[in-house]
Amino acid sequence: MSNLLPIVPLHNSLLDLPSEVKTPNGARFDPRFDRWSYRDNTVTISLDFTSLNATEWLVNSAKRVLIWYAENKSPDHLMNMFERFQHMLKSNQQEAGELPLITSNVLINYRASLSSKNSWYLGSLSGFLKKWHDLGMPGVTDDAIALLKQLRIKGNRKGEAVSTMDTLDGPFTDIEVAAIHDAVDKAYEANHMSLGDYLLVWLFLALGQRPIQYASLKVCDVGTEESKDGTTVYTLRVPRAKQRGQLSRGDFRYRVLIPKIGGKLVQHAEEIHEKYIGILSDPSQAPLFSAKRSSENEPKGFEYHRTSKSLSVDLKDALSKLNVVSERTGEPLHITATRFRRTLGTRAAMEGHGELVIAELLDHTDTQNVGVYVQATPEIVERIDRAMAMHLAPLAQAFSGVIIADESEAARKGDPTSRICDPRIDPSMKPMGNCGKYGFCGSLAPISCYTCRSFQPWLDGPHEAVLNHLISERERLLIGSDARIASINDRTILAVAEVVRRCEEIRAEMKEVMDV
Repeated sequence: MSNLLPIVPLHNSLLDLPSEVKTPNGARFDPRFDRWSYRDNTVTISLDFTSLNATEWLVNSAKRVLIWYAENKSPDHLMNMFERFQHMLKSNQQEAGELPLITSNVLINYRASLSSKNSWYLGSLSGFLKKWHDLGMPGVTDDAIALLKQLRIKGNRKGEAVSTMDTLDGPFTDIEVAAIHDAVDKAYEANHMSLGDYLLVWLFLALGQRPIQYASLKVCDVGTEESKDGTTVYTLRVPRAKQRGQLSRGDFRYRVLIPKIGGKLVQHAEEIHEKYIGILSDPSQAPLFSAKRSSENEPKGFEYHRTSKSLSVDLKDALSKLNVVSERTGEPLHITATRFRRTLGTRAAMEGHGELVIAELLDHTDTQNVGVYVQATPEIVERIDRAMAMHLAPLAQAFSGVIIADESEAARKGDPTSRICDPRIDPSMKPMGNCGKYGFCGSLAPISCYTCRSFQPWLDGPHEAVLNHLISERERLLIGSDARIASINDRTILAVAEVVRRCEEIRAEMKEVMDV
């Protein structure tokens, strides 16, 4: 049995409660305690019934209903119902005494207390109260149910963050995604990010699955296959965690990973397997993203697994340290796991995929919640001209190199192979700058150079020509191909614009000094 807080059970109740409840995932707890505290696979449940502003009798009746949710629904759904019920009771605190009964007047007052932003709370609570009444538990009056059936209750406004491209909760723009890619890769190469955090961020970017699914992953879920041409195909078996009536590892979807991530994931899985030899009887069952230590309330089969909440916090912490800036706000990106899911759905819709494909990518059982991605595909890829690029450049912070006067200040001065040139941009082969990196670089110069921290652009380099070239190429691709292809170098355009802007400022400052 899971660890329970040593609180004395409620006595003299009108309703008898069972001594033990078992969830669909096999977790067990004693519902007679004032706090339900247990671990349900990768989710930690903590419901404090002493916080409810209601009589002991009403609380006990509510427990009977919540037991049904614990036995038949997901742990997240159970917690949501408790929180909605708790919120309604808190709104009743202005009245004298604890609430003895849920009547139509209580619901009318609660509805009046809700703002337009959270009016959907009553919609969620309505299902809970109707189930309460259907189960025959006392506490909800007939007139309250009659009122709920008559009211036109607004549901949660689905898709608003997606359709408005909200900067806090909506999908990331392509430039923001590119900024995350760049920051994560640089941090990992500089040993400022662990392999585990690096892979976690990349899996959120590539697959957009729920935190509970990543928390349920095990070493055995990482696999490789050999294709017909002899190349290695990397796969990840992802548990379907939110499907009703299924265990969190009862059904799977196979995802193919790009070699860049797949190869590192295999390496990570091997390291975890080695780490748990002698700790677990079968190291292949070790968690892919493991906790630092085992906790006492871990369910069987999920030893050393982290909770979905802790994984979400780790994702946020890992990216917050990198200070990735949004070109829309000039502020660090607001990081949530949900934004990665919404980004995946939005990008899939922009590429022309329909609802069925998007539902498959996001692991939905139907298409009722994915229509917003298809409907909300106005031209998110906006037109970028020179004026807009110069305006957005300081906000995007895409350029991370150092501007130098000429090659005499370069890290590799005197090395002709460090010069960055392109005859398409300047037929005279005048260098844009120097590369300060020693060793092989597989990036495409000069396009990729402007977002590289090793790039040292010259003060008098042909950066304006580079900017004009990239913008002209973007406009050409917008006419002859897909907008997504045309926008592939948008972050580079902002980086070049920032170099142009800074060079103009430096030259202006030098002129002022000379004029004095």
